[in-house]
Amino acid sequence: MEIIDAHAHIYPEKIAEKATVAIGDFYDIKMENPIGTSERLIENGSKIGVSRYLVHSCATKATQVHPINEFIKKEVENHKEFIGFMTLHEDLTEEEINSEIDWAVKNGFYGIKLHPDFQRFHIDGDNAEKFYRAVANLGRTFPILLHMGDNRFDYSEPARLVKMAKKYPNVTFIGAHFGGYRCWDKAKIYKGLENVYFDTSSSLAFISSEQAKSIIDLLGYEKFFFGDDFPMWDAKGELERFLSIPLDDAKREAILAKNIKSLLKL
Repeated sequence: MEIIDAHAHIYPEKIAEKATVAIGDFYDIKMENPIGTSERLIENGSKIGVSRYLVHSCATKATQVHPINEFIKKEVENHKEFIGFMTLHEDLTEEEINSEIDWAVKNGFYGIKLHPDFQRFHIDGDNAEKFYRAVANLGRTFPILLHMGDNRFDYSEPARLVKMAKKYPNVTFIGAHFGGYRCWDKAKIYKGLENVYFDTSSSLAFISSEQAKSIIDLLGYEKFFFGDDFPMWDAKGELERFLSIPLDDAKREAILAKNIKSLLKL
């Protein structure tokens, strides 16, 4: 089966180890890959035969946005297997957001990655709506991949995404971590939302294969993408956990690659 890793963080080599440690400290989880560089990502994915990687990084200051996007652009140019998602920050003006998105589209980016908990904004806040208005005006599919859920914060509370998905039906959202890290019991809130998709990252180590199947069945297997949240997890272990979910081969093939290819027109 073809495998596309639809959720991977990468960092410049000079800060990769520090950034990886910071993520582990934030979640109080031992990172299975200690250095989050592009080369380590490819090495990790090669263990399971990953063909392509959806890569991104997160800006915690507005001044970091364009340098990070330039970094992702360069890494995509240097690695034909990479699919780039840009970053944004809520402190940018609406004009700056529109300009950065226009630049990203012209430079081959496929979407946007935002991390409300790191960036400290509410998904349904006034500043966040600048992102959705900009994407809605594009007139093309340009998904917004959102970190979702955390029982310590409510920035990315699932109900906030549901509210925005209904308000902006022409915007495609991807709710990471089965739609909500450590709040998987709330997954039913997404049922029936045509413009919300999900990835499997940073969830399968915490929920049972039966619970994973229940969520996939409830929301539709065609809405899910496989991701390992590099550098957090080892790709081999994540694939083993995914394959333990009692799904037929057609659904596995869809989640492992076909669904993301269809959405992004790869």
